[in-house]
Amino acid sequence: MSLTQVFLIFLSALVFAILGTPLAKRVAVVTGVLDQPSGRKIHHTPVPLLGGAAIYAGFVLALLLFGDRFYVRELVAILLGGTLVSLFGVVDDAHGMRPLIKLGGQLLAGVVLILSSGGLTGGPQVTIFPSTALNIAVTLIWIIGITNALNLLDNMDGLSGGIAAVASAFFLLLAALNDQVLVGAMAAALLGACIGFLRYNLNPATIFMGDTGSLFLGFILAALGIKLRFPGHTPAVTWMIPVLVLGLPIFDTALVTVSRLRRGLNPLTNGGKDHLSHRLVALGMTRREAVLTCYLIAGSFGMIAVFLMRATVTEAYLILAALIVVSAGAIWRMDRHFVRPG
Repeated sequence: MSLTQVFLIFLSALVFAILGTPLAKRVAVVTGVLDQPSGRKIHHTPVPLLGGAAIYAGFVLALLLFGDRFYVRELVAILLGGTLVSLFGVVDDAHGMRPLIKLGGQLLAGVVLILSSGGLTGGPQVTIFPSTALNIAVTLIWIIGITNALNLLDNMDGLSGGIAAVASAFFLLLAALNDQVLVGAMAAALLGACIGFLRYNLNPATIFMGDTGSLFLGFILAALGIKLRFPGHTPAVTWMIPVLVLGLPIFDTALVTVSRLRRGLNPLTNGGKDHLSHRLVALGMTRREAVLTCYLIAGSFGMIAVFLMRATVTEAYLILAALIVVSAGAIWRMDRHFVRPG
């Protein structure tokens, strides 16, 4: 794939999202799909949802117009799963949905992704274990985990979309360094769609992506992590790279899960102002500063991920161990000193 083609995919997704977001806002207002204020939310007036529909449209249209037809089968498999979780998000935004039903939809989307492009051994999936069953299980856990991580992260203006843009940029860089055409095209489309949407979603936001967008972003980012390959590099190291690219949403999910379980709450069904972004605000940052700090942390994770591509096995595992210790310490300190009731 040429640089020109990647740029066209990025630019077209950007334009479609910029033009489509006001239309999605109008539809949300007319149909009454609004995010109402509540005690666990930070906005005080109803805000239109369905911004995720513009992200979805920008992403899909850009790939259909300028994507490489050679990879259409694999692309369709990913889009089928992404469309499914996005439809569940639309229903949730409009009418509400039980968490377990959403979880079932994500599981179904993961199964569709695996089966729709070659069956149990041919679809996009983790391939680091000798057992097919184990690879499929880890694939489904990864898809559901990252999809929910982006959904949970959508708690402050510009946060989920911006983190998705940062992760997409690093996936695009890694794809370019390893000649991964499909991953590069998808990352470029997602980057453009997210930046276009952020035009309206940065603080103060005039529209939210809703579950329509956050579930879609999480699913596509999870799929990018699975599809990314590193020819000539040892899998003992390269499995860490997608994990680190998505390190910020994984850290936020771990923080919220530990905090809510410690307080006797269900981490899936209870919302609250206990995310990393909320805790940064509690430390004295403005909401915009908290979001930008999260961008910076996500970028730092991404840079470490790029370094690991050239690291030895020993270097990689020393870095991983250090990150685990630092992250665990940060979770302990934040949960002990900065918990805010959900």
